[in-house]
Amino acid sequence: MDDKFLIHIEIAGRRYPLTILRSDEERARKAAAQINSKMFQYRHELFENDSSVDTMDLLAMTAFQLSFRNLQLEETNEVTPFVEKIEQLKNELEDYLKG
Repeated sequence: MDDKFLIHIEIAGRRYPLTILRSDEERARKAAAQINSKMFQYRHELFENDSSVDTMDLLAMTAFQLSFRNLQLEETNEVTPFVEKIEQLKNELEDYLKG
């Protein structure tokens, strides 16, 4: 049985306590690391280490990029057309076997 426990993750230099399932610990830490990595990338590649760039701007850009990618993956993993086609083929096969 997975039990919950408290971990602390760091995002943009701030620590956040999270109560999560033990089985989700690695995923939670990787998610935080991914956010920090994207923020670092934006700061260095887009703003050329401009120290005046607001952390909130970096977080907003990171959230947008990750959300955009998530939506792309959801569209890619849409199975409804396949389920409908399988249902159609099943009905055709049943009709063929009856007749």
